[in-house]
Amino acid sequence: AKKKKHYTSICLLCWAQVYKLSIGAACGLSWPSDRVIVQVLDDSTDPTIKDLVELECKIWAKKGKNVKYEVRNNREGYKAGALKEGMLHAYVQQCDFLAVFDADFQPEPDFLMRTIPYLARNPQIALVQARWEFVNPNECLMTRIQKMTLDYHFKVEQEAGSSTFAFFGFNGTAGVWRISAIKEAGGWDDRTTVEDMDLAVRAGLKGWKFVYVGDVKVKSELPSNLKAYRRQQHRWTCGAANLFRKMGAEILLTK
Repeated sequence: AKKKKHYTSICLLCWAQVYKLSIGAACGLSWPSDRVIVQVLDDSTDPTIKDLVELECKIWAKKGKNVKYEVRNNREGYKAGALKEGMLHAYVQQCDFLAVFDADFQPEPDFLMRTIPYLARNPQIALVQARWEFVNPNECLMTRIQKMTLDYHFKVEQEAGSSTFAFFGFNGTAGVWRISAIKEAGGWDDRTTVEDMDLAVRAGLKGWKFVYVGDVKVKSELPSNLKAYRRQQHRWTCGAANLFRKMGAEILLTK
């Protein structure tokens, strides 16, 4: 039988963040050039940053990469809103899979080659989640504590769930989704600040399976100042509590 060609959209989310290395990493992923699209969703509010991000996309486009630079007239729904709008483009609708990266994440060139086969071989799998690797774990006490906490999360919580194809939450970045699973689960929703967990819960309730691959690592930077750390923790903690408030009954009643 003829092997199916899998089309992949790589979604990179930018918001006043580092962008050059991340766009370069996304464009450097190994996959047949006629079957991959790099979509840069720029929610930056600084016109100078927007111009620089767009220029970087044009540079890679001139090198032959299929790069789409997308902006919105508003920031409604924040990250979830950007992802939802990004999915509406016809070129994404034609793809089988969606790889999601925040702008401070830099995947290795073989990322797609090591993750998509799980989705291609098993039609029940909705998500393949890679592990985060930190470039600044020893910068200060705060980053060392974060590394310990997140290492526990990946090694114990996600690896244990994945070993039985059981549910575990999407970490919001460094993962590949099956687009049909996103659609069946109802798409990205901005009702909470944890759109990643929200989508994963809804997909899990639909019976989709998840795989965590701890040997595939994606470089990222830990927050090294208190303001950024508190903002991140507030989003994760309050968002999760809000999601349980909205979906708690549905989750508890599911067998």
